[in-house]
Amino acid sequence: MSGWIASGWLRRWLAPRWQHPDPEIRRQAALRLEPGKDAEHRQLARLARDPDAGVRQAALSRLVAPRPLLAWLGDEAASQELRHRLVELLSGRDGDLPLAERLPLVETLEDADLLEALALEGDNQQLRLAALARIDDEARLIRQACDNGIAGVRRAAAERITSEAGLTRLAREARRDKQVARQARKALAALRANESQAREALAARERLLETVEQQAQAPWEPLFGGRFRHLQREWEALQSPPSRAQELRYQEACLRCRKILSDHEARHQAHQAATQRQADADQVRRELVEALEESLSALQRSDLLTAQDIASLQSQKRLLATRWQALSDQHVPDADLRRRYDQALSDYDTITQAWEGLRGPTAAIEEALTQADPAALAAALADCPWPDHLPPTPLLKRARAALERSDAAEADQQPSLAWLDKELDELQHLLERGAFKGASRLHQSLRHRLEGVSGEAYAPALARFRRLAAQLAELRDWRGFVAGPKRDQLCQAIEALAEETQLGDRELDHQHRRLVKEWKELGSAAATRDLAERFRAASDRIHERLAPWKSARQAERQRHLEAREALCEQLEALLAHPDPAADPDALREIRDRAREQWRHHSPVPREQAESIGRRFGRIRHDLQGLIDRRAQEIAGAKRELIDAARELLDDAAPIDRRTTEAKRLQQRWRSLGRAPKGEEQILWREFRGLCDQLFAHREAERDDLARRAKARLDTMQTLIDRLDAWQPQVSGDAETLDRAIAEAEALEPLPSGRRSEGMRRRWSGIVRARRERLLRLAVSEEVARWQALRPLLDAHLAADAQALAGESSAEVPEPATLEGDMRQAHERRNAARRQPSSTQEVEEQLIRLRVHLALLAGEPVGQQDEPLRLAIQVERLNEGRGRELSRAEEVHAVLRELLATGPIPAELWAREVHDLDTLLARLWHLPPP
Repeated sequence: MSGWIASGWLRRWLAPRWQHPDPEIRRQAALRLEPGKDAEHRQLARLARDPDAGVRQAALSRLVAPRPLLAWLGDEAASQELRHRLVELLSGRDGDLPLAERLPLVETLEDADLLEALALEGDNQQLRLAALARIDDEARLIRQACDNGIAGVRRAAAERITSEAGLTRLAREARRDKQVARQARKALAALRANESQAREALAARERLLETVEQQAQAPWEPLFGGRFRHLQREWEALQSPPSRAQELRYQEACLRCRKILSDHEARHQAHQAATQRQADADQVRRELVEALEESLSALQRSDLLTAQDIASLQSQKRLLATRWQALSDQHVPDADLRRRYDQALSDYDTITQAWEGLRGPTAAIEEALTQADPAALAAALADCPWPDHLPPTPLLKRARAALERSDAAEADQQPSLAWLDKELDELQHLLERGAFKGASRLHQSLRHRLEGVSGEAYAPALARFRRLAAQLAELRDWRGFVAGPKRDQLCQAIEALAEETQLGDRELDHQHRRLVKEWKELGSAAATRDLAERFRAASDRIHERLAPWKSARQAERQRHLEAREALCEQLEALLAHPDPAADPDALREIRDRAREQWRHHSPVPREQAESIGRRFGRIRHDLQGLIDRRAQEIAGAKRELIDAARELLDDAAPIDRRTTEAKRLQQRWRSLGRAPKGEEQILWREFRGLCDQLFAHREAERDDLARRAKARLDTMQTLIDRLDAWQPQVSGDAETLDRAIAEAEALEPLPSGRRSEGMRRRWSGIVRARRERLLRLAVSEEVARWQALRPLLDAHLAADAQALAGESSAEVPEPATLEGDMRQAHERRNAARRQPSSTQEVEEQLIRLRVHLALLAGEPVGQQDEPLRLAIQVERLNEGRGRELSRAEEVHAVLRELLATGPIPAELWAREVHDLDTLLARLWHLPPP
């Protein structure tokens, strides 16, 4: 023990004075250090952070350069003495730093307390204004406006106060400067007037905005557009600018109104366009049907039915069928119009079938006419399936006329004049047309009937017959004159063509057909056996050469026919068992591909072309009807989706759930397929508009959540600033801290983000610092209460000395203010003198209490007391398993035991009291606020 004391004394004796344990010696050493020397400057820097305030003040008084001190200002250990020294240096009260160097330093300061002090104490108005410009806290600005000694600074501070609460306080507290008070009252009146006008304008704009939003929710009606434009003009006429939220709401409502107008206009235009297209298609179809019906009717009313009439009718029917199908692909025809079209096609089929059926009996009729065999002619006409309601062909007409003449000859050898005039008119008509073959046959028949006819009554008719016979002879001579060179030319051309080897098969067939057609058109004019045999021989050679190509072409046409029939069968199977959920787009693709395949498989045999074409036309019509039905079903399903979206818009469920359901509806919309053309766009615009409104509501709600989150963050920031500016003065201020913590917990959860994380870290640090200060305050208060008990302790020490000296001592009376466990400790101390313990036990107890206090004060202990310190720490850990005592409670417990320990010898107390007082002083010392 004595060796340790000696070594400690030696260290104190040899240590530098600025490191001496005694604060007074360190303070005196600091006053002697020179800051101009680097080593002593570093020593002053360390002493400026000394735990003792006097040492810090002495060290800082020796430093005159403010820049290093400003660097220390940001440390956590920055002291009040440091701020005071900076105020002295920067304000000009101490040091000789010129204003030009002090101003840049002031303009970089962030410490609000230091800035406020400089604004109040600066030696120059410019310096004060520079410090004032760095102050943002309104409360500090109010103090400057009220208490600053320079009028210019007061007014500059007053000009920066803009809040109503700040102006009200400034007008009430600015008694030193009437001009500042008057300025504050004027600004307050203007602010309140502006706020009143702003509130009125905001209310007016809000009422107008609600009207616009109601208009956006209303359905379309004739006055919708005019009312919307009137509301727009009223909105633009308002003077006050809208808030961002109001502008967003207004733009959203305007978008909905414009969408309602555009949707109505689009629906109206689409409906008009669809109606017009339907009407145009019906009109074109009606014109086509009427044209075909008129042609059929005119054909049936005509006198003769010629090959030219049939060819013209077939061409008209093909054109009509093509255009009818193209129009039916776009719009389904009317049922009555469809029936008229089918009836017209039926009449057309009757005529064409009759014409095709006439090809067989034609040869027999011509043979009977040539041989003038009435019986064979009658039999041939009987076998001819020609409808009675159709006009006869020229051949049938001649045959019937010949048969009538034969019947008339049998009944009466002399033909009637009326019949004769009729036949002569027919002969003249044939000659005028140049129909040599028909005219020749009729002339031969008439000549046979007029043999033996005489009399004055027949003289004009016979003269007319002779003139017509002369014309026929002239026509025969002319045809022979023209046809002779032509026939020779055709023979040479076909022989040259038969020898041609460079032409392809298709071109060869085309030219061969052309030459054969020209040969047949010559009829019997200038016909000779040699030319006919030459022409036929060359034609046969061409036929033999083209036989493989024609066979291949016929096979190809047959394959095309089979492919078309297979295509028709597939489409008929599809139409026979249609899928109830078939996609119209897929059906449209099937229709288009079928049309492409139909065109690809061409040509087909001529005999089946008409029937297979009608079959495919009916299939296309039925397929288009299926597409239209499915498209209408999809349109109905999409209208149901629109109704569901409208219900979601009016639902009160959470917006996230409604938008999720809207997304599901959109997926369902995409999976349905397309509605009819024109209607799809209208339905989509309506559905998309409803979904856009839902998502706009979601965005508005998110903006509202963001505003509320920002409000919570601002409130939390205000709470943090308030708690940061607050310093507890007594331990009872813990209730204020608890209330602040409750307020912070009520604001949770804060929105995620760096700002929130920074707030939480700052809040945790402030709360931790305030709790630490409250604990230090509680310990300081406990030490202060102990200091108040020093007279009682001194009385006990005096009584202990009398008891240890063997003198009788009276009990120390109990003070009136003593209470609780301290009263019990006082009673134990009195009792201990009556039954004193050994001096060694008292010494051990006193040392234990000193080591415990050192442990609580965070001070080191001697080497000989280290085991005791470890033992006390273990006891503290064991005792803290149930409820850990605070440091103030432990200090109270140690002081209570110190009061109860006794009797203490005077020399023992004199040895320990200095360390106990030092430790208590350390516990009593508070950190700067």
